[in-house]
Amino acid sequence: MKRGKTDAADAEAICEAVRRPTMRFVEIKSEDQQAGLAIHRVRDLAVRQRTQVVNMIRSILREFGHILPTGIEAVSKFAREHGTDDQPGMPEIADGILSVMCHQLNGLNARIDGLTKLIEQHAWLDADARRLMRMPGVGPITASAIVATIGDARQFETARDLAAWLGLTPLNKSSGGKERLGRITKKGDRYIRKLLIVGMTSRALMARNKPEKADTWTAKLLDEKPFRLATVAMAKKSALIIWALLTKREEYRQPIA
Repeated sequence: MKRGKTDAADAEAICEAVRRPTMRFVEIKSEDQQAGLAIHRVRDLAVRQRTQVVNMIRSILREFGHILPTGIEAVSKFAREHGTDDQPGMPEIADGILSVMCHQLNGLNARIDGLTKLIEQHAWLDADARRLMRMPGVGPITASAIVATIGDARQFETARDLAAWLGLTPLNKSSGGKERLGRITKKGDRYIRKLLIVGMTSRALMARNKPEKADTWTAKLLDEKPFRLATVAMAKKSALIIWALLTKREEYRQPIA
């Protein structure tokens, strides 16, 4: 690296990097992949906006002593029924603002449902996405996002390269012959990493509530490790399996034990 960021220095650095024999390059996405990711980005934006609107509705009601139950569904139900049932006691101006926020939440819920159905339709039409959806904890949204983002998984030489690309491998701080591994790097695609961890969290909760249906590795992991550490480890293992499924074009097989 050279000091002073200028266009000439950047161009020189790019030319130098291209000549490096070990340089890795990002595979160019097709137009279909970009179109699929556009749906995911719009849906993710709508979900974040819904969270903001839900928090605003809760805060307005809390100012006047009205507390809604935990969860988005409770607020969504309140928004659907606002203006039809008995209204909470509050000034007319505040109730008018609350009506605006409820109308916005209803629109966001409808938009998210429509985008979710669109993603599911595209996922079922893709052979690789259908193959991934056979894995526990991987649904249409996760499978569609993985296929649209990764494309050809053979661009990764090993399964661990894919896990590292998703930021699911531990930080290596080894020195002086001593191996020190820290928490995961969190480098790479944040969206897919989040989807994998959320999916594995659902799978871990199911395994903890119904241990008779859990495989041996998952049950042992949940017994020996903290819950969040176990879900991240499950997400990493899922990334390794995803690489194998996409490169070898094989179907997912449930573990025997």
